[in-house]
Amino acid sequence: MPHVIRIERAGGPEVMEWVEVPTPVPGRGEALIRQTAVGLNFVDTYQRSGLYKIVMPAVLGSEAAGVVEAVGPGVVGIRAGDRVVYQGINGAYAEVRVVPAERLICIPDGIDDRTAAAAFLKGVTAHYLLTRTFKVGKQHTILFHAAAGGVGQIACQWAKALGATVIGTVGSEAKVALARANGCAYVINYAKEDFVERVKQITGGAGVDVVYDSVGNDTFPASLDCLKPLGLWVSFGNSSGPVPAFPPLLLQQKGSLFATRPTTAHYFATRGELEAAAAALFAVITDGSVKIAIGQTFALKDAAEAHRALHDRRTTGATVLIP
Repeated sequence: MPHVIRIERAGGPEVMEWVEVPTPVPGRGEALIRQTAVGLNFVDTYQRSGLYKIVMPAVLGSEAAGVVEAVGPGVVGIRAGDRVVYQGINGAYAEVRVVPAERLICIPDGIDDRTAAAAFLKGVTAHYLLTRTFKVGKQHTILFHAAAGGVGQIACQWAKALGATVIGTVGSEAKVALARANGCAYVINYAKEDFVERVKQITGGAGVDVVYDSVGNDTFPASLDCLKPLGLWVSFGNSSGPVPAFPPLLLQQKGSLFATRPTTAHYFATRGELEAAAAALFAVITDGSVKIAIGQTFALKDAAEAHRALHDRRTTGATVLIP
């Protein structure tokens, strides 16, 4: 029988259990997938800890790649033997599972399963952040926090390819060279430097056009002080804890700023939107503009240890769980 990582209650990594389950049968519109690689993302830890509420018991994870073993009635465009990847469907910490076929994207021949699983959610996130939340171009200077992280490495390379000047922040000296190698023209170690002052030095006091912030509590409200008047603060994660409540008046006081909290659920509400982002992601991977770094792998049954490593910031780039 196949296994899953299941939790019965919110808590630390210790609540994650490796349990046997029956092999599922695909229903109408569904595909049965034997998974070959599962992506690890911060949202998994948010759901496990209770920061993001989910129905219990639950199987964690929302991104994986694998091979279609069977399809249910009514499925078109996907067939047994296809290599596929998906994101945004809870229950990915599994050896075998069923998913809605309309949410699957076929993996191009030149991209292996581990790369697809490592890149898909992070890559389509980078796509909407750089092309839809704020349309980054050659005229822009951007600040990207956690530049050595999974989304950060992809987004900073992509932003450079779009012609932007990229300033990245990292939390340790060991990650400075990594961020610089992945598209950052300037790298700030905020454990040693005041990143607001350094951004002002780099930009001659002007500030940046947009701040992409997945760190949360530790970089707020300082991120706002890095922006030009009318600049945009994009809060898309909470790796250091959630941003505290703040009065909207603060945005006026710091330069009539804009703020947004985006999510893939809204940016990929239609299949067409997801297909467009996937095509763009696979294109920049194939042409070499964006290189996917898998910093570490863990066996799926050891997902608790992977969560600990992610929480303790002992990871770089993407982490993949192997069923």
